[in-house]
Amino acid sequence: MSAIALAIFDIDGVVRDVGGSYRRAVADTVEQFTQGQFRPDSQAIDRLKREGIWNNDWQASQELIYRYYEQQGIAREQLQLSYDEIVTFFQQRYRGPEKADSTQWTGYIAQEPLLMNAAYLDQLAQNGIPWAFFSGATRGSASYVLQYRMGLREPVLIAMEDAPGKPDPTGLLMAVAQLEAKWAVQSPVPVLYAGDTAADMHTVQQAQAQAGQRRWLGVGVLPPHAQVDATYAQTYADSLTAAGAVEVVAQISQLTAERIQTLLSAG
Repeated sequence: MSAIALAIFDIDGVVRDVGGSYRRAVADTVEQFTQGQFRPDSQAIDRLKREGIWNNDWQASQELIYRYYEQQGIAREQLQLSYDEIVTFFQQRYRGPEKADSTQWTGYIAQEPLLMNAAYLDQLAQNGIPWAFFSGATRGSASYVLQYRMGLREPVLIAMEDAPGKPDPTGLLMAVAQLEAKWAVQSPVPVLYAGDTAADMHTVQQAQAQAGQRRWLGVGVLPPHAQVDATYAQTYADSLTAAGAVEVVAQISQLTAERIQTLLSAG
């Protein structure tokens, strides 16, 4: 196919609103393992994620727990936190009781509003922009939203189990390679990666450093929880720009084929 660019999407905060699911599960987990003494709000979670290395929400939960106890004068080395227990508790809240069939999940995941639809992706492909997904979500969770909720058929997806966590660019490079093979893209066209965190933008910068034969553009997306008021939305957008975003949009549907072409011609 004659592609003008490749579009790779993060999932959480871009494809689905996780303010009442993943983030709620983070808050529940931290509250549980601090014996009800600390429940982080969205801004506390944002401050952690702004550091650019806490893309994995299980690890983010653990780190928030550690930091709470450190503020109480208890070193993390003194704690006997079980990472496996943190993950298990988190998953029970996010997915609900363990079920082999993901379509029967009853946890917070079942309540996530969608922020993207298949028609949007069709519009990109029709304009020479093949698409794929690279996410820190588990494959089960990512497939649940992409295939069960959105109805996509075998999309190119690199999930948690497939590559190191962001900002390591390995998963992004894998998604690009698979997408090029699927669509028979012959030359190294520019790549846009759309995500909602500093780690996403740092991933793009590292991809540029490792594979500089093509252009890499990071596009920031404001997740719904960051748009509760104009001041915080601007602060969040500024943090994405500072992390390397060439553009910040309020919702992914604003990143149209025409807007992508404008970004490509700008630089």
